[in-house]
Amino acid sequence: MAKRFICQSCGDSFEVTEAVLAKYPDWTPRTCLRCRDAAKTGGRPRQRDRLDVTAPMRIPRRHSSASAELNLTLAEVLSRFTAGPADGVFTDGSAQPNPGPGGWGAVYVVDGEVRAQRHGHEPHTTNNRMELTALINGYQLVAPGVGADVFTDSELCFKSMTQWAAGWQARGWTKKGGPIKNLDLVQELYALVRARPELRLRWIKAHDGSRWNEYADSLSTAYTRDHL
Repeated sequence: MAKRFICQSCGDSFEVTEAVLAKYPDWTPRTCLRCRDAAKTGGRPRQRDRLDVTAPMRIPRRHSSASAELNLTLAEVLSRFTAGPADGVFTDGSAQPNPGPGGWGAVYVVDGEVRAQRHGHEPHTTNNRMELTALINGYQLVAPGVGADVFTDSELCFKSMTQWAAGWQARGWTKKGGPIKNLDLVQELYALVRARPELRLRWIKAHDGSRWNEYADSLSTAYTRDHL
């Protein structure tokens, strides 16, 4: 037996077996397997291409966490996850599909308590723009002069800020091989990184069950739910 759902990306119908649904009782499938794979690889889903999902689904690497797969609320994230750092600023962003609708989230935590948080979304964007936007807002959550670690699970954002941006700036914001993508956000974030040396940018593994990284992920997808 299987239940039928409507894909929120391509608008087509797809089926998920009751055996799979039983494993994730709080999960409401939102996208068909083809659109999920397209988002994972950065491609576009094929419109109106019917796909029945009748076998257990392999969870893509980028969205292997329960918060991403089940689209958990903030309360559900807090009830399920306890691991990871208890202090710092945690950020996340994504687009589904990529490019497509997307969101971002940032939360500032001290001793396991939320001090401040922000989230937002755009109707058409990319994963990288949302990751950069999340970091910009994350830096702004902490009062000037207060030290903290700022976490991102985007290796591209981390390396851009810690390895490449200084050279790009020295060359007049140019690089070999073509233009710098998302230059407006890259410049804005790099200005914050330089102006706020008390904030230490750090990379964290994507969606491995770290409580506050999962929380930031939930903030980034809040626009797809009825409530936080």
